Amino acid sequence: MRVVVADDAVLLREGLVRLLTESGHTVVAAVGDGPSLVDAVVEHRPDVAIVDVRMPPSHTDEGLRAAVEARRRVPGTPILVLSQYVEVSYADDLLADRAGAVGYLLKDRVSEVADFLDGMQRVATGATVLDPEVVGQLLVRRRRDDPLRSLTPREREVLGLMAEGRSNTAIARKLVVTDGAVEKHVKNIFTKLDLPPDDEQHRRVLAVLTYLQS
Repeated sequence: MRVVVADDAVLLREGLVRLLTESGHTVVAAVGDGPSLVDAVVEHRPDVAIVDVRMPPSHTDEGLRAAVEARRRVPGTPILVLSQYVEVSYADDLLADRAGAVGYLLKDRVSEVADFLDGMQRVATGATVLDPEVVGQLLVRRRRDDPLRSLTPREREVLGLMAEGRSNTAIARKLVVTDGAVEKHVKNIFTKLDLPPDDEQHRRVLAVLTYLQS
């Protein structure tokens, strides 16, 4: 894959570049500020951009704001946020176009290189991959009119695990049920959220975004 890396911490940025290169990917740009991230995405149209939240000049949320702008300039650009912090408002903005291809992982929770690379791959192919802590903070912002009210507690649990980017098989292992049981729950979720037959991955993305934005 062709990757853009944006992180103002030189050691971490260069470490990511080395890791990605050794894993067979091509880093087309490695930058340290928001405007450079936007420029790199517009110029290179990468398969995925890996972005830190806090970058110069204020070291608050410039990375996320730049990621939102990059998605506006090049719609559908896969964005994987890799940060120590959860910035809920801009995470909402990244999810708002309902196009998927968004990931938000906390650096402290990415303990295995294979997990990180797998998450990046899934984001690049259109999936939504979110750290459980990100999911939890986003859910605090739920509106009073909850479109998920028709779901059973088990269906909500399955949908929550889908929001973490887990496959049906991984959900089955987590809940200690069969794959068939999970597939049934997923179909019920699609039906109750009024998501008509379509591409399976597309419906999963829409279901997850409904869950996070409700």
